[in-house]
Amino acid sequence: MRIISGSLKGKKINFLKSSVTRPLKDSVKENIFNIIKHSNHFDVRINHSNILDLYSGVGSFGLECVSRGAKKVTFVEKDKRASDILNKNILDLSIEKTTRIISEDVEDFLNKNFKDKYQIIFLDPPFKDNSFIENLKLIKKNNFFEKKHIVIIHREKNTKDDYAENLFIILEKIYGLSKVIFGTFT
Repeated sequence: MRIISGSLKGKKINFLKSSVTRPLKDSVKENIFNIIKHSNHFDVRINHSNILDLYSGVGSFGLECVSRGAKKVTFVEKDKRASDILNKNILDLSIEKTTRIISEDVEDFLNKNFKDKYQIIFLDPPFKDNSFIENLKLIKKNNFFEKKHIVIIHREKNTKDDYAENLFIILEKIYGLSKVIFGTFT
Protein backbone atom coordinates (compact mmCIF):
# COMPACT_ATOMS: atom_id res chain seq x y z
CA MET A 1 0.00 0.00 0.00
CA ARG A 2 1.14 3.50 -0.82
CA ILE A 3 0.00 7.12 -0.53
CA ILE A 4 -1.74 7.97 -3.80
CA SER A 5 -1.32 11.74 -4.04
CA GLY A 6 -0.10 14.90 -2.35
CA SER A 7 3.10 15.72 -0.48
CA LEU A 8 3.66 12.09 0.56
CA LYS A 9 2.80 10.56 -2.82
CA GLY A 10 4.40 7.16 -3.35
CA LYS A 11 5.38 6.65 0.30
CA LYS A 12 4.79 3.15 1.63
CA ILE A 13 2.11 2.41 4.24
CA ASN A 14 2.56 -0.61 6.48
CA PHE A 15 -0.57 -2.70 6.90
CA LEU A 16 -1.90 -5.54 9.02
CA LYS A 17 -2.92 -8.88 7.55
CA SER A 18 -5.83 -9.85 9.77
CA SER A 19 -9.41 -11.07 9.67
CA VAL A 20 -10.34 -8.18 12.00
CA THR A 21 -9.09 -5.28 9.88
CA ARG A 22 -8.99 -4.81 6.13
CA PRO A 23 -7.16 -2.01 4.35
CA LEU A 24 -9.13 0.38 2.17
CA LYS A 25 -8.27 -0.58 -1.41
CA ASP A 26 -6.32 2.06 -3.30
CA SER A 27 -8.90 2.15 -6.11
CA VAL A 28 -11.74 2.81 -3.64
CA LYS A 29 -9.66 5.39 -1.79
CA GLU A 30 -8.79 7.18 -5.02
CA ASN A 31 -12.45 7.34 -6.03
CA ILE A 32 -13.42 8.77 -2.63
CA PHE A 33 -10.84 11.52 -2.96
CA ASN A 34 -11.88 12.30 -6.53
CA ILE A 35 -15.48 12.73 -5.37
CA ILE A 36 -14.44 14.98 -2.47
CA LYS A 37 -12.33 17.12 -4.81
CA HIS A 38 -14.65 17.35 -7.82
CA SER A 39 -18.21 16.97 -6.51
CA ASN A 40 -20.63 19.89 -6.50
CA HIS A 41 -22.80 18.06 -3.96
CA PHE A 42 -20.96 19.44 -0.93
CA ASP A 43 -18.72 22.35 -0.07
CA VAL A 44 -15.96 20.62 1.91
CA ARG A 45 -12.34 20.29 0.91
CA ILE A 46 -9.49 18.36 2.49
CA ASN A 47 -7.08 21.32 2.57
CA HIS A 48 -6.95 22.79 6.07
CA SER A 49 -9.78 20.53 7.35
CA ASN A 50 -10.00 18.62 10.60
CA ILE A 51 -10.60 14.97 9.80
CA LEU A 52 -12.00 12.24 12.06
CA ASP A 53 -11.03 8.74 10.91
CA LEU A 54 -13.10 6.23 12.91
CA TYR A 55 -12.30 2.50 12.88
CA SER A 56 -9.11 3.69 11.23
CA GLY A 57 -7.12 0.45 11.16
CA VAL A 58 -3.64 1.30 9.87
CA GLY A 59 -4.89 4.73 8.80
CA SER A 60 -4.78 4.65 5.01
CA PHE A 61 -7.66 7.17 4.65
CA GLY A 62 -6.37 9.64 7.23
CA LEU A 63 -2.76 9.35 6.07
CA GLU A 64 -3.92 10.19 2.56
CA CYS A 65 -5.74 13.24 3.99
CA VAL A 66 -2.53 14.47 5.65
CA SER A 67 -0.70 14.05 2.35
CA ARG A 68 -3.38 16.16 0.67
CA GLY A 69 -3.10 19.06 3.12
CA ALA A 70 -5.45 18.26 6.02
CA LYS A 71 -4.90 20.48 9.05
CA LYS A 72 -5.26 17.62 11.57
CA VAL A 73 -6.38 13.98 11.48
CA THR A 74 -7.67 12.18 14.55
CA PHE A 75 -7.51 8.39 14.23
CA VAL A 76 -9.62 6.17 16.48
CA GLU A 77 -8.72 2.46 16.50
CA LYS A 78 -9.20 -0.02 19.35
CA ASP A 79 -7.18 -2.93 17.89
CA LYS A 80 -3.72 -2.67 19.50
CA ARG A 81 -1.90 -4.30 16.59
CA ALA A 82 -3.52 -1.97 14.06
CA SER A 83 -2.89 1.17 16.16
CA ASP A 84 0.76 0.14 16.64
CA ILE A 85 1.17 -0.13 12.86
CA LEU A 86 -0.65 3.19 12.44
CA ASN A 87 1.76 4.79 14.90
CA LYS A 88 4.70 3.33 12.95
CA ASN A 89 3.25 4.73 9.72
CA ILE A 90 2.94 8.18 11.30
CA LEU A 91 6.53 8.07 12.57
CA ASP A 92 7.88 6.74 9.26
CA LEU A 93 6.10 9.57 7.40
CA SER A 94 7.19 12.20 9.99
CA ILE A 95 3.66 13.58 10.39
CA GLU A 96 3.28 13.47 14.17
CA LYS A 97 2.36 17.19 14.37
CA THR A 98 -0.74 16.79 12.18
CA THR A 99 -2.06 13.54 13.64
CA ARG A 100 -3.48 12.14 16.86
CA ILE A 101 -4.15 8.48 17.65
CA ILE A 102 -6.88 7.49 20.09
CA SER A 103 -6.39 3.80 20.96
CA GLU A 104 -9.83 2.97 22.26
CA ASP A 105 -13.30 1.92 21.23
CA VAL A 106 -15.08 4.42 18.96
CA GLU A 107 -18.09 4.63 21.29
CA ASP A 108 -15.87 5.39 24.30
CA PHE A 109 -14.16 8.17 22.34
CA LEU A 110 -17.49 9.66 21.22
CA ASN A 111 -18.91 9.62 24.74
CA LYS A 112 -16.16 11.91 26.00
CA ASN A 113 -16.77 15.64 26.11
CA PHE A 114 -14.42 16.77 23.35
CA LYS A 115 -14.85 20.18 21.86
CA ASP A 116 -13.28 19.23 18.52
CA LYS A 117 -15.36 19.67 15.39
CA TYR A 118 -14.63 18.03 12.07
CA GLN A 119 -15.29 18.86 8.43
CA ILE A 120 -14.80 15.28 7.24
CA ILE A 121 -15.84 12.24 9.27
CA PHE A 122 -14.84 8.88 7.81
CA LEU A 123 -16.21 5.60 9.20
CA ASP A 124 -14.86 2.24 8.08
CA PRO A 125 -16.39 -0.21 10.59
CA PRO A 126 -16.06 -3.97 10.20
CA PHE A 127 -18.54 -5.00 7.51
CA LYS A 128 -20.50 -7.24 9.89
CA ASP A 129 -20.74 -4.50 12.55
CA ASN A 130 -24.00 -2.54 12.66
CA SER A 131 -23.27 -0.81 15.97
CA PHE A 132 -21.68 2.05 14.06
CA ILE A 133 -25.22 3.41 13.52
CA GLU A 134 -25.32 4.14 17.26
CA ASN A 135 -21.99 5.91 16.89
CA LEU A 136 -23.46 8.09 14.13
CA LYS A 137 -26.15 9.09 16.61
CA LEU A 138 -23.46 10.02 19.17
CA ILE A 139 -21.60 12.15 16.62
CA LYS A 140 -24.81 13.97 15.80
CA LYS A 141 -25.93 14.32 19.44
CA ASN A 142 -22.53 15.63 20.58
CA ASN A 143 -22.25 17.95 17.57
CA PHE A 144 -18.76 16.80 16.52
CA PHE A 145 -19.10 18.39 13.09
CA GLU A 146 -18.79 21.82 11.50
CA LYS A 147 -21.71 23.41 9.68
CA LYS A 148 -20.05 22.50 6.37
CA HIS A 149 -19.19 18.83 6.72
CA ILE A 150 -19.37 15.46 5.05
CA VAL A 151 -19.73 11.99 6.48
CA ILE A 152 -18.21 9.15 4.45
CA ILE A 153 -19.02 5.53 5.30
CA HIS A 154 -17.31 2.48 3.80
CA ARG A 155 -19.48 -0.67 3.85
CA GLU A 156 -19.85 -3.99 2.07
CA LYS A 157 -21.99 -3.45 -1.05
CA ASN A 158 -24.88 -5.70 0.09
CA THR A 159 -25.38 -4.14 3.54
CA LYS A 160 -28.77 -2.58 4.20
CA ASP A 161 -28.12 0.03 6.89
CA ASP A 162 -30.79 2.54 7.93
CA TYR A 163 -29.43 6.08 7.97
CA ALA A 164 -32.80 7.90 7.84
CA GLU A 165 -32.72 9.25 11.41
CA ASN A 166 -29.16 10.50 11.22
CA LEU A 167 -27.91 11.24 7.73
CA PHE A 168 -29.08 12.86 4.57
CA ILE A 169 -27.53 10.64 1.89
CA ILE A 170 -26.03 12.71 -0.92
CA LEU A 171 -24.33 9.99 -2.92
CA GLU A 172 -23.81 6.24 -2.85
CA LYS A 173 -21.20 4.49 -4.99
CA ILE A 174 -20.37 0.80 -5.49
CA TYR A 175 -16.78 -0.29 -6.17
CA GLY A 176 -16.40 -4.06 -6.46
CA LEU A 177 -17.41 -5.44 -3.04
CA SER A 178 -17.42 -1.98 -1.43
CA LYS A 179 -20.15 0.60 -1.03
CA VAL A 180 -19.26 4.17 -0.13
CA ILE A 181 -21.92 6.46 1.26
CA PHE A 182 -21.54 10.26 1.33
CA GLY A 183 -23.90 12.26 3.50
CA THR A 184 -24.45 15.06 5.98
CA PHE A 185 -26.16 15.14 9.34
CA THR A 186 -29.83 16.06 9.14
